[in-house]
Parts: sequence; structure tokens; C-alpha cells
Amino acid sequence: MWQRPFYHEGMSELQDRFDGRRVAEAIERHRKHYEFWDDEKALIETSPFFFIGTSWNDYIDCSIKSGDPGFVKIVGPNVIEYPEYDGNSMYRTLGNISRNPNVGLLFVRFDGKSRRMRINGRAAILEDAEAKARHFGAQIVVRIECEIYPNCPRYVPDLAGATSSPYVPREGQGAPPPPEWKRRDYIRTSCPPVIRMRRLSRRMRGRPNPSRPAWSRIAGTSRRRPAHPCARNGSRR
Repeated sequence: MWQRPFYHEGMSELQDRFDGRRVAEAIERHRKHYEFWDDEKALIETSPFFFIGTSWNDYIDCSIKSGDPGFVKIVGPNVIEYPEYDGNSMYRTLGNISRNPNVGLLFVRFDGKSRRMRINGRAAILEDAEAKARHFGAQIVVRIECEIYPNCPRYVPDLAGATSSPYVPREGQGAPPPPEWKRRDYIRTSCPPVIRMRRLSRRMRGRPNPSRPAWSRIAGTSRRRPAHPCARNGSRR
């Protein structure tokens, strides 16, 4: 477990400024966790890449780590390892980790429907033969203890299908459909008033949203609103 708060003062100040504190706290209570869920294990084990952010003072770096699916291995309830292969000898990721173990990871499928997995991590560099033997071709192994929180894929494009996200606001296309997660029991009453009042106003008028949503304008889609990809079964989601 992390001893520091999930949000620092700058985050909390913006949450208060834009009336997001209740939503942020509900997300922390219901979505933050320290053991991988089954679908997160599947995402990690089948991912051919992930993104990693590192920092040390003014040295900020974001990189992509790639390999065959399975190159990231789950070695504990909330612990992963990945190999560092032969690279460009700049050691920007590893150099930052050697000075500051705090890292940020993003696992994502660009299919427009799968949830993203965000990780706050504490990384360690392993150079022993046993660790490298678990990862063929590794020059160094990085082990990361993870604080996990999934994210809605609302704005993630479907690159394989060459379709844009229907949830991105676009000029002249009216209001995008709201994401499914904002209607969940644990969070729906915490949405900022502008969102709740907009829905209440439409119900009181007895008519649907007068603006045709963006998703219905994407070629090849029907007018029926699609089920939102954030939806999950199970009481803890």
C-alpha cells in the first residue's frame, strides 16, 4: 500500500475548482486497487507494448516498451517485470529509475472499446542472472510494484477499424453521449451539477437530447446507441 495520498494538493485544488472532488473520491474508493483483476492480467499478458513515464528533477521522459505478447510478466499480485533489450545507449528510462523509482505506466488497446489500465509504480532494476533468465534476450530487467486504476476508453480511437471515438466533442455535432460509468450507483450522484441538470432538464421536457450525438454520424454505425465499453459485470466494478 502506498502511504502518500492518491491525490496531491494541485490535483485536489483543480477538483474543487471544477466541482470534481466527489467524482475523484468515488473513483479512488471504487477503482483504485493493489491486485490485478482478471481482465487486467489478460491485458498485460497479451500486450505487445506499453507506455512508461519516468522523471528525475528536470529530466522527464516518456517511452514505449515493446516485445512479443507475454514479454511483460506478472510475478506477484500487483508486481510486473519487463525486459530491457539492446537499445540506443541513452538509458533515459533506466537512468531516471536509478535516481527516482516512481514511474507511470499505461496499458492500452487501440480498439475503441477496451479499458485502459493506468499504473503508478515503484520500479527496481534487476541485473542478476536469475531475473534475466526469466526474460529471453534481456540485458536488464525492471520490476514494478503497482498501484492500479483502470480508465474508461471513451476517447480512444479504433485504429484497426479506422473509426474515431464517438465520445470526442466535435464542432457542429451536438453533445456527445455520456459515458456509462457516470450512471453507476456509486458515482452518478457525484457528477458535477451541470451534467445532472442537463439530464434532468431533458427528462422534464419529455424529449430526448435535441442534438444528434456524434456516434450516429460515424460511417457504418446505426442510430442505436452502442453499449458503452466501460460496462463491466460484477459488484466491485
